[in-house]
Amino acid sequence: MAEDSDLERTEPASSRRLEQAREEGQVPQSRELLAFMVLLATVGGMWTMSDWIGKHAETIMRHGLTFDREAAFSSKAMQLSVVTLSGEALLLAAPIFLLSIVGAILAPAMIGGLVFSPKALALNFSRIDPVSGMKRVVSMHGLGELVKAILKSLLIGGVVWWMIRHDGESLFSLLGQPVDEGINSFFHILFKAGMVLLVGVALIVALDVPFQLWQYYSRLRMTKEELKQEHKEQEGDPHLKAKIRAQQREMARNRMMAEVPKADVVVTNPTHFSVALKYDSGAMGAPVVVAKGVNAVALKIRELAAEANVPVLEAPPLARALYRHTEIGDQIPSALYTAVAEVMAYVYQLNQFIADGGRTLIAPVMPKALSVPADLDPGVADA
Repeated sequence: MAEDSDLERTEPASSRRLEQAREEGQVPQSRELLAFMVLLATVGGMWTMSDWIGKHAETIMRHGLTFDREAAFSSKAMQLSVVTLSGEALLLAAPIFLLSIVGAILAPAMIGGLVFSPKALALNFSRIDPVSGMKRVVSMHGLGELVKAILKSLLIGGVVWWMIRHDGESLFSLLGQPVDEGINSFFHILFKAGMVLLVGVALIVALDVPFQLWQYYSRLRMTKEELKQEHKEQEGDPHLKAKIRAQQREMARNRMMAEVPKADVVVTNPTHFSVALKYDSGAMGAPVVVAKGVNAVALKIRELAAEANVPVLEAPPLARALYRHTEIGDQIPSALYTAVAEVMAYVYQLNQFIADGGRTLIAPVMPKALSVPADLDPGVADA
């Protein structure tokens, strides 16, 4: 049962899934909203430019229906007249056409945003697969399209019936009116029909847009397993990340161990802590911690120090304080300057004694009671 639930698309689409869909050109779309915006732009343009359109249409009709006898028998004259009138007609339709283009661009931007995806233009044979096409026909999407088609047919049929019932006589009377009056009356009737169509299409849009949004997001819903896989891809597999961190720690430990033979001294608590210090008076303001560790790592540091003849000094309070309050590459805290200075002095004397071979120098005495502030010693602070 748990496996079945993991395979059901019960989870909303993630932001990454939505972004991938946009990259592939998949955005919410509503043909009814597109039709509404184009119709709105057309009707609005006709209303705002009615005077200019009426005068221009009157000029075209007068020129088209007026010609002299010579022009009637001249093919060139008739051709020129047709070209001229065609240009005038295109000029008349151009503003409405441009407004329709603007409406067509705004429609998808209102519901899904503008997006350009070359992937959407790629050849996809599944789009012409008859089996897939039949599935779409009998799906919820096909049912929704059928309902919209019926509503649109009823709407257009109702508008035609309304025009014939209320403006039938006015339409037939246009034939007997002067050109200017006839054009104005025709645009008045056309504008009323457009407004009725707008109201009807707006009702269809109010139903279609929520349906298209619901269908779009339902189609992109994900299974729990897909969400887990996406999380792994984005955040990384936790097992792989753990291995990487372990490798990084191992590499850092190896680098640290490589610095132990170069250290000047290793301060230890015999059973737990080891801290390796290095000091170069020409390049460092204070001794620097080059390695540190506890338990097995501390033991390994002591072993490497012994192999490289690096002095090892047992000073539990100082070892604990250095381990707790420093990181690799840090200079020692100023509060530990005095204690570390005693250690470095001992190391310097020991190196001199070793170099002398004990012939003229006396072996230095290992410092015992080093001055370590109580607040820096974890052993005292924890107690």
